[in-house]
Amino acid sequence: MDDTLPEVRYARSGDVHIAYQVLGEGEVDLVFVMGWLTNLETYWELPGYRRFMQRLAGFTRLILFDKRGMGLSDRTMAGTLEERMDDVRAVMDAVGSERAFLLGVSEGAPMSMIFAATYPERTAGLVFVGGEVKEILEDDWPLGVSTREDYEAMLQRTLDGEWGKVTRVWFAPSVERNPAAIAWLERLERSSASPPAAVAFMRVGSEIDVRQVAPSIHVPTLVLHTPEDPVVPYAQAQWLAEQIPGARLVDLNGRDHVPWFDVADQVIIEVRDFLTGFREAAEPENVLATVLFTDIVGSTDRARELGDSQWSALLEQHHATVRTVLAQYRGREIDTTGDGFLAAFDGPARGIRCAQAILEALGRIGIEARAGLHTGEVEMVGDKIAGIAVHIGARVAAVAGSGEVLVSSTVRDLVAGSGIRFEDAGLHELKGLGEPRQLFAVRA
Repeated sequence: MDDTLPEVRYARSGDVHIAYQVLGEGEVDLVFVMGWLTNLETYWELPGYRRFMQRLAGFTRLILFDKRGMGLSDRTMAGTLEERMDDVRAVMDAVGSERAFLLGVSEGAPMSMIFAATYPERTAGLVFVGGEVKEILEDDWPLGVSTREDYEAMLQRTLDGEWGKVTRVWFAPSVERNPAAIAWLERLERSSASPPAAVAFMRVGSEIDVRQVAPSIHVPTLVLHTPEDPVVPYAQAQWLAEQIPGARLVDLNGRDHVPWFDVADQVIIEVRDFLTGFREAAEPENVLATVLFTDIVGSTDRARELGDSQWSALLEQHHATVRTVLAQYRGREIDTTGDGFLAAFDGPARGIRCAQAILEALGRIGIEARAGLHTGEVEMVGDKIAGIAVHIGARVAAVAGSGEVLVSSTVRDLVAGSGIRFEDAGLHELKGLGEPRQLFAVRA
């Protein structure tokens, strides 16, 4: 599916303009109700988020929106739950959706619950991922997250300069060692709201309490939650499943609060089954692909020489440069390894030319890098790829020298007639791969 940012349009909810997007042409409508941070443009920059939403749009008409006061919507006050619930109705009206499923993440779950209880005739069903009931610990609610005093102290730290550094712990521990994902999360904070606006939102969030609403919900409900959720205790999911008539709880096997990182495949399978009755198999899909590995030459010494601050700035520039070139050559970013990238292509010639362009672009900003490519069958499960072809690509890249694009003999053979020229780089023992393999260097 095209990775171009879907068109952003606006719906009127009273005097407030709500930004929204529509993806897919499925027979059922699904309104995705975000947690407290939203910016449609910034979210679309993240490959994992894009692929997650595109997969949902493969079997629904998916409706996304920025909450009032955040992202691309009017930067008004946070609004009450009732007002924000009415924003959902306004967006549904704008796109001509008479009845929809609502998928609420984190504090998007309470908003979805109130909508379903108020407009059951417009709610086909509810799905919660990391859904919360009430944040603050109190005598009659031991399932909360923190005391009021601790919460206020956290809000003060946000005002004192921590904004832009908050989400890394909350959202996704599975990517805590991924500099690109962390930089994106920090950028999401800054582009969603200013520190005072963020504090206003969090204060509203701390007042949420939908314990009295849950028993009034009479639509099919699916509760998805990981027992290791770092934001909303698992006990709240159990409470929801017990209090909402007929609700079903499914445990997710992961660590993240949001659904587009380590639990993405499970969420897609469960949501598709719930909405359509079709259960997507979790079997890996085997396809022929060209894998590209790149990394910075001498990164450890360079980091020591520059210091943490300058090294982080250089990495950010490196990541932006590589992503720009990947987009130009239709490369699919699979993962980052701190100072390098793993990408996949549906053609080896384009992969080679992309690798050359990446090294050239990085060289212009003073970064020495290397690249390795191999073509073979890979297993694709959701956003990830696996298999022996991936290991071979990594080993080929490890042999490459500074400024060099090194390829396996398979790649060389598949691009015959393309005009790409090679030099024999000799036989190399590739760790863990048995007999020596013939490698070739791409000539500039």
